[in-house]
Amino acid sequence: MSEKIELEALSRRRVLTLLGLATLSFTVPTVLTVPDADAQQPTPPTVPPVAAPTGTERRQERRIGRTERRQERRARRQERRLTRREGRRTRREVRREGRTERREERREAR
Repeated sequence: MSEKIELEALSRRRVLTLLGLATLSFTVPTVLTVPDADAQQPTPPTVPPVAAPTGTERRQERRIGRTERRQERRARRQERRLTRREGRRTRREVRREGRTERREERREAR
């Protein structure tokens, strides 16, 4: 029984607390020591090399290309519509003229 009582004195919580304090005692001195650092020399400004476009730039280029293609398609579609309308208009006029001529011929024949 005495062994069981002694084991209970060191619970898991206490063991983990002791381990945490031990690791903390080892890490604090290494964190607090500051290495001697030399002053940094200013670097001369360099010309950045021509880099590939970023993702945003590529996206904008694609978007611009899409809108231009879309506008071109719309313009071509509009031109096709106008030519179809003009063709329908001229065919309609021809039919009307033919009808009026036939009507006049029938009226004269009476």
